[in-house]
Amino acid sequence: MDWNSWLPLWVVLSSLLPGLLIFTLAEDRYVLRTSLNMGGVLLKLGLVGWMWQGVKAGQDYYFELPFLPGAPLVLHGDALSMQFVLLSSVLWCVTTLYAIGYLEGSPLRSRFFGYFNLCVSATVGLALSGNLVSFVLFYELLTLATFPLVVHRGTAAALKAGRRYLAYTLTGGTVLLFGAALLHSLIGSPVFMPGGYLQPLLAEHSGVLTLAFVLLIAGLGVKAALLPLHGWLPEAMVAPAPVSALLHAVAVVKAGAFGIVRVVYDVFGVEVMQQLDLGWLLVVLASSTILYGSWRALQQQDLKRRLAYSTVSQVSYVTLGVAMLGPVAAIGGLVHLVHQGVMKITLFFCAGNFAETLGIHKIQELNGVGRRMPLSSAAFTLGAAGMIGLPATAGMLSKWYLATGALEAGYPWVLLVLLGSSAMNAMYFLPLLYRIWFLPAAPWPQERVLSNRFETHWMLLLPPVLTAALVLLMGLLAGTDISPLSWSKLIVEREFSYD
Repeated sequence: MDWNSWLPLWVVLSSLLPGLLIFTLAEDRYVLRTSLNMGGVLLKLGLVGWMWQGVKAGQDYYFELPFLPGAPLVLHGDALSMQFVLLSSVLWCVTTLYAIGYLEGSPLRSRFFGYFNLCVSATVGLALSGNLVSFVLFYELLTLATFPLVVHRGTAAALKAGRRYLAYTLTGGTVLLFGAALLHSLIGSPVFMPGGYLQPLLAEHSGVLTLAFVLLIAGLGVKAALLPLHGWLPEAMVAPAPVSALLHAVAVVKAGAFGIVRVVYDVFGVEVMQQLDLGWLLVVLASSTILYGSWRALQQQDLKRRLAYSTVSQVSYVTLGVAMLGPVAAIGGLVHLVHQGVMKITLFFCAGNFAETLGIHKIQELNGVGRRMPLSSAAFTLGAAGMIGLPATAGMLSKWYLATGALEAGYPWVLLVLLGSSAMNAMYFLPLLYRIWFLPAAPWPQERVLSNRFETHWMLLLPPVLTAALVLLMGLLAGTDISPLSWSKLIVEREFSYD
């Protein structure tokens, strides 16, 4: 094998090896632990940047290792996988910095950062998986790596949330395994390919293929938080803020959404989806989840739970885009995979800052916080504006392509779903912004001195400022060659053979 063949494996190992070393460190080895964390981050970013340039130029990155009979472990860098890998790597970088500051002085940091690195390794392995068996393997590893992060605080509430998370995700993983095994029994485990690989089975096995599709979507729908499989997500908000950011923007829910993209386009393919008449079922399911998540977010008075139900709604935009089986809608869904991640991680960083600095957890405690924490509040405002879909933000682009794609694909009623969701987004975010900027400050539950120079510890402040800037830049610079929108168009052109 040459360097190009080994590169996908090294992208996975660049976080796995530092994570395993961190497990062995004593709690007082702050400098070494931080060096391993940030060294792994920088190495991964460098490798992913190299790989991204190669994929853009048409280079193929393919690693294969014997694993199961007829089902090797395959890592493959293509345009679709690089979208998710680059998102995960960049957001892991800022989340690592944030987590170092957030957990300063806390116990069990070596355990936390060990699993933190394993989680990202599983995520990029899942993104780079070249066949369904490899995907299922990393999907299950992701569950096992994130569980200790959810229960990290060890409180009764954290343990209860962890048990629920494990029950949901292990059940979902089992269902996904059954679906993959069913397809494997029919056709083996070919590599993911544009247009899918099930067309030869359609005439004789249409019923079995429909059953396999239902099993795969049900298994993936747990992590993607599709209705009614979303119940674990709001409960998992008892985890520390860096974990919440990881679950919502980098790893778990994105893994489910990304898996649905792979199944729809690279396992079944548009033609098989249309002939089995499966697309509209997924459109209805995603639309229902979008409206339900927005409606439930309106009812929440806890800030992180409101953001959690917002995630239930927003991640389903990705499923909606790919389910409509049209090129424009696909662009909208794929670009929202990136846009939602950046917007939502900004909001969770800011919520963590409010909680860590001022003890703010409830919405009514936000009154006047903009004058005490102006940079965090400005970042929160940009993230919320993007979620609503206001002009010049990344969120507007996603919704524009989804809306025009719905008309192109023959789903005009989806415009009502998007309008209803955007209206509810405004209804549950704008009152927060009004409290933050326009109401007089109320006594906050606590105020910790985390920095003598900034409004909070600089490691907590810099990440949301950077990601909030991206929310704006991804909207303003959407026409450039390096924007997520341009890369999403490249995916549609290459992976789905659209002109």
